[in-house]
Parts: sequence; structure tokens; C-alpha cells
Amino acid sequence: MEHPENNEAYKGLTVNAGIEQPSSVNPYLKSRPRKKRREFSVQDYVEGIVKGDITVLSQAVTLVESLLPEHQQVAQEVIERCLPYAGRSVRIGISGVPGAGKSTSIDVFGTHVLEQYGGKLAVLAIDPSSERSKGSILGDKTRMEKLSVHPKSFIRPSPSAGSLGGVARKTRETIVLCEAAGFDKIFVETVGVGQSETAVHSMVDFFLLIQLAGTGDELQGIKRGIMEMADGIIINKADGDNLERARLAATQFRNALHLFPAPESGWTPEVLTYSGFYGIGIKEVWDMVYRYLDFVKENGYFEYRRNEQSKYWMYESINEHLRHSFYHNPQIANMLSEEEARVLKGERTSFIAAKHLLDTYYATLKTGK
Repeated sequence: MEHPENNEAYKGLTVNAGIEQPSSVNPYLKSRPRKKRREFSVQDYVEGIVKGDITVLSQAVTLVESLLPEHQQVAQEVIERCLPYAGRSVRIGISGVPGAGKSTSIDVFGTHVLEQYGGKLAVLAIDPSSERSKGSILGDKTRMEKLSVHPKSFIRPSPSAGSLGGVARKTRETIVLCEAAGFDKIFVETVGVGQSETAVHSMVDFFLLIQLAGTGDELQGIKRGIMEMADGIIINKADGDNLERARLAATQFRNALHLFPAPESGWTPEVLTYSGFYGIGIKEVWDMVYRYLDFVKENGYFEYRRNEQSKYWMYESINEHLRHSFYHNPQIANMLSEEEARVLKGERTSFIAAKHLLDTYYATLKTGK
């Protein structure tokens, strides 16, 4: 196209046409057909998992986490076939306030356990998720520098967006798969202090609570439920100038624990100090964990707790299924916004609206419509 600047009216001013720009696509690049991922059968999954194939295990966990019905069906079959190979691990729940150094501690703990006791370790981290995008940060692998490259470890972060119960159930099912793959030590890390602790407590043998010195947590009643769940409390960052504060905090936690009822296991929770960053006191922490395991196996509480957890997850599965069935019922889905509007307008109470929805749901079950 001729530039207007080259018109007779603009004598003395010339603009060149320029050169043709090359294509942004490499002309030497040959299009290659995308390699389709191999689809495994249930038998393939089970055989791969039992052999300890990490690739197959990872794909099986992805199936467990999937919301697609066809994936869920395959996942449940795989889990059922893996059950005879599961149940032979030590499951440790690790929790603490954000910034307490959970990931760094797990890195140090895991390395210590693998070096001292051998075997294989799986770390299942329920990772923080964005409330807007529902995407997960999945940053645990970057903070577990040693474990992430250790040949005997498997780190699987799971996004916590959505139903907490759903995420917890998937973590519980992932434990079964990891145990079938030969992982005899399972760490379950939670996002922080909150409801997730109750769910994790219901799937582990030992619940370890990481605290920091000077936070005042021992005086907050809101943390009482979490402290009562703990089988052991450890104060991190007990090094340098913070050593005395950590020791003082440990004393305060011990005093606070005396105010709680005796645990059902008969074990008195211990409070220890350590430094995850400098690797100080790691051996003492794991000596405590194994002392507890020996204690509860001897008095029969270990097996009792495992049985109670199995019952708990059976009822949790029923509750989740019923909840899913209710909210995905087409008739209920159409009625929900109408009933909500009536409640907001003051035409109906919340309880009457709920009863009306439930009555309709039960009626659809009877008629099959």
C-alpha cells in the first residue's frame, strides 16, 4: 500500500515500503501427531501399583481425584482390588499453623526416617487452593528439596478446593493405593489449623502438631480441640536466640495439656523442641513417635483406632453420597433457587423450606422420577 507521505504534497519526505516480515511459525518445524497416553485397564493399574510403578500409581491417584463418573468407577474397582495389599504402613498426620515449617520439617523427618529405618515414604499434602480460580499452589515439592529427589519417596500434593470431606476421602483412598505400592510410611500434611485436622486425625495412627514459640496458641481456647487430638506436640525453630523461648513454650504446652482429659489411648502426649532448618532434635521426635506406636500396639489401641477409622469412613461415604444425590437431583436443582427466594422474602422459614425440599426428594425416590 502506497504511503500518503509519498504524495506530491509532501515533497522531500519519502517513506520506504519496508521488508516483508517472516512467519512466526518455524517453517522447518514438522507437525508431529500427539502421542496418545496409554489407557490402562483395572488389571493393569493393580499390577502396576503392586509392582511399585510410580507412573501407574500417579495415574491411579489422578483417577481417584477425578470428578468424572467413568473415572470414579474405575478408581473404586482399583481400590477394592488393592485392599488386600494395604494396611501395612505407619500413617503419620502432621499439622500446624501456616509458617510453622511443616514442609521443611517433613523434608527433614522423611529423610531421617528413610535413612534410619529404610522402607518407602509417601507424602500426601493437602495443598492450599485459590478461592477464586480453585487452582492449587502445589508448592510443597519445591520446599521438600531432599525428599522430592529421593528414590524411595513419593510426594503427591492435592488441591483442597471444594468439599473438605471429598478431599479427605480421596486422601484416604490414596493411602490405600500407596500402601499397596509398598509404601510402609505415610505422611499426611494439612493446610493449617482448622477443620481439615479432624479429617486427617481420622485416617492416621499418630497425629503430630507443630507449633512455634511465642504465638500464645497454648492460651487460646479455640485451639483446644486440635491440641486434644495431638499425640505429640513439637516446638519448631528451637535454635539460636529462640532456644529459650522454645523451651518456655514447651513448658507452657505441657502445663496446658494437664488441663485436658486423659486420652483414650492411655498415652500422655509429649512436648519436644527441635529445629527443622538446622536438623536439631529430629531423632528425639521420631523416638517419641515409635515409643507411642509400641505403646498403642501393646495395649490394643492401635487396632481399635484403625477399626474405628474404617467405620467412620464408611458413614462418611454414605453421607457424601446422599448429599451428592440430593443436590444433583434435577427436580431439587430447579426448586432450590425458588425456595431460597421465598426464605429471603420472609414467605417461608428456613426449616419449612428444607422440609419441603426433602419431602420432594423422597417423593422422587419413590416414584423414580
